[in-house]
Amino acid sequence: MTGRVSGKRVLVTGAARGMGRSHAVRLAEEGADLILVDICASLPEIDYPLAGTEDLDETADLVRQLGRRAVTHVVDVRDAAALTAAVEDGVAQLGGLDASVANAGVITGGTWDTTTGEQWRTVVDVNLIGTWNTCAAALPHLVDHGGSLVNISSVAGIKGSPLHTPYTASKHGVVGMSRALANELAGVNVRVNTVHPTGVETGMRPDALHALLHGSRSDLGPIFQNALPIVMTEARDVSNAVLFLVSDESRHVTGLEFKVDAGVTIR
Repeated sequence: MTGRVSGKRVLVTGAARGMGRSHAVRLAEEGADLILVDICASLPEIDYPLAGTEDLDETADLVRQLGRRAVTHVVDVRDAAALTAAVEDGVAQLGGLDASVANAGVITGGTWDTTTGEQWRTVVDVNLIGTWNTCAAALPHLVDHGGSLVNISSVAGIKGSPLHTPYTASKHGVVGMSRALANELAGVNVRVNTVHPTGVETGMRPDALHALLHGSRSDLGPIFQNALPIVMTEARDVSNAVLFLVSDESRHVTGLEFKVDAGVTIR
């Protein structure tokens, strides 16, 4: 086999569409086999539709068309027991695990006085606790031989992005958690890094946020403006960063906050 991650077995959450699908396909192109997880259902607190089972099946088909193996599970990353069982099944089928990509995430939009407690709970539980659950499900299969945890944060995990405060808080939390794990796991050669994309066209598009930025809070628009002359990056650009962090090319890289942000965080 040839490829930058040939023979590696990788868990990807939120794999049914968008960045998760892109990560899976990019890793498969370079020789990885995949465990693909997604909730495949919409959530009442989120104002855009999430992916369905047919989307997850399509991701698996794309991986298999590249000659790689794919194991799929419909799982909510908030359910630690179900996620652990899914990973154990995938590991049994693929013969091991070398890395995980905690990609599943959701976003809401709203001002401080319109954001509800239910929205806070959903966003934090999916984005932060779900990322922790992903790491915890993967780690028993990594600690004996080393590996890579890649946790997808956001530019909102670096700067004070407004009008989606639960999302910003959760993505900052992913950074703190990952830094702590990077220190704790360095001795067993498990690397932990975060990836911070600018906006990506993935279907993760809360109408409330866009209405605010183009309406009553247009004054906050410059905070979201990239330095490079693009409105959004592409999922594959983020996946290239994920590929590097899963590969042995990054064998001495841990605790990194890898920005694929078109310069938005230097503004």
